[in-house]
Amino acid sequence: MIIYNVTVKIDNNAHADWLEWMKTTHIPDVMATGLFTENKICKVLVDEEDGTTYSIQYTCDNLQTLEKYQRKFAPKLQQQHTERYKGNFVAFRTLLEVVE
Repeated sequence: MIIYNVTVKIDNNAHADWLEWMKTTHIPDVMATGLFTENKICKVLVDEEDGTTYSIQYTCDNLQTLEKYQRKFAPKLQQQHTERYKGNFVAFRTLLEVVE
């Protein structure tokens, strides 16, 4: 099993809108691809004055499934996020393999 982790630090001025949009639009759009079996959005517990950091985790069965998502769906979904919150976030992605 693979966890596709997206870590996002969102600026305070966009935080409320971003969190609502993630919950009601972006995450449902990612899940609608049918490639992920579950998702979680977690707040990273660190003290930050200029923003809030979240870890969004999507679980899929294998690397081939993730590669299909990255090839067919990720560019458009990432572009929508970037256009909406340009200049108000930083993000990086990590792949995790569940070993137990």
